[in-house]
Amino acid sequence: MGEQAPERLPRKPDVGMEAFAALDLRVGRVVDLEDFPQARAPAWKLTVDFGPAVGTLRTSAQVRGYASGELMGRLVVGAVNLGDKRIAGFTSQFLLLGAVAPGGAVHLLHPDDAGPRAPAGQGRPPRPEVPPGAPVA
Repeated sequence: MGEQAPERLPRKPDVGMEAFAALDLRVGRVVDLEDFPQARAPAWKLTVDFGPAVGTLRTSAQVRGYASGELMGRLVVGAVNLGDKRIAGFTSQFLLLGAVAPGGAVHLLHPDDAGPRAPAGQGRPPRPEVPPGAPVA
């Protein structure tokens, strides 16, 4: 994020609906996590179950503001089609999504009205559980 406060970063150019729709954003459940001491900044290695269509993927995330007990079993949102990235010898398979608060703390997106692995839509009422791995709408 650089030296500028996250809330003061300028708006990025429009990309259009086609570019946005190319992202595969999915709701998943954290099923395992471990310390990642090799990372430059304090981080976790997370394993997230995105359901049968996507499967279980791993990522590293600088979200050490969350205790392990807060993350285990938590529903999260991930971009699952950005390709793999090597981080300190670890293969990160998706990008965990969150918002950056003043001071740099990351607050994970949390589809708290959704059933397990349900779409995380805007303003939708809670729904019965949907098939695991449903895309984010």
